[in-house]
Amino acid sequence: MDLDAVRTFVAAADAGQFQDAASALSITQQAVSKRIAGLEKDLEVRLFTRTARGARLTIDGQAFLPHARELLRVEARADASVRPGRRALRVDVHSRRIASAVLLQDFHRAHPRIELDVVTLDADAHAATAAVEAGSVDATFHAVTVPARQLPDAIRTARVIDEHHEILVGPRHALADARTVTPTQLAEHRIWMPGMATGTEWAAYYDELAAAFGLTIDLVGPVFGNEVLMAEIADSAELATLVGEHSRYLWPDSYDLRRIPVRDPAPVYPISLIWRDDNPHPALGSLRDHLGSSRVETPGEQVWLPNWAQPPAPTS
Repeated sequence: MDLDAVRTFVAAADAGQFQDAASALSITQQAVSKRIAGLEKDLEVRLFTRTARGARLTIDGQAFLPHARELLRVEARADASVRPGRRALRVDVHSRRIASAVLLQDFHRAHPRIELDVVTLDADAHAATAAVEAGSVDATFHAVTVPARQLPDAIRTARVIDEHHEILVGPRHALADARTVTPTQLAEHRIWMPGMATGTEWAAYYDELAAAFGLTIDLVGPVFGNEVLMAEIADSAELATLVGEHSRYLWPDSYDLRRIPVRDPAPVYPISLIWRDDNPHPALGSLRDHLGSSRVETPGEQVWLPNWAQPPAPTS
């Protein structure tokens, strides 16, 4: 159905005069008559009765009017759902369980009037950055493993989350009663992280972490989901896995799982916000400001970062 014709029909019904409808739409009266005639032909009914005083809706016109108004409302909602500045700010958090989703929820609490469209792209940093570049999403959260000069020209990044690690173990594990553990202690235990995709930024991070501390990270096994992973760990005296400090997981009380911070040094997974510098969405700046002010560094804390996240060496 021609929505311009529908819009013209509604304007004529409201005005009661084709000339007044033409003025409201900034078109000629002849164009109004042509659009209405085309709509009547498509619907195979008369919508108006022309009189000396103007145009009066027929019974069919009266029946069609509320539906025509709804068509225009749907058009406006559809337009607003995708147009930057009118639609919600669309942000990829990769997973609703991890720190990026928690931080975005904090932003929503601080700015409840800003509409958010929270999405979870099944993508690594490269694919998610391509989605930002294409405008499919306004921003994404990922670790950035390459220098800025290797990113597309319009892409900008800022490190906003330094995610510490915890080891997740069951009640019979040797580390179950520890208050904290060191990476060196973890070298004596099997860390089970099935299904980690090779070639991703998180695989690169854990490969470097394992090499740095002699960890055994076991990727073997099909992926049945986090619930099954936690059930296996709860029932094992040997299995453990690494989780982010701010990641959200739920399990039955009977599992008695333990989340133990990894410290001295604390491995840190660096997560950046990725966006286009020419993105016109008015809420993007508010998000960046919020994330910039939310990042907390602990002075004097001993941390471990992968080589690609190390600050550049000072030049002489």
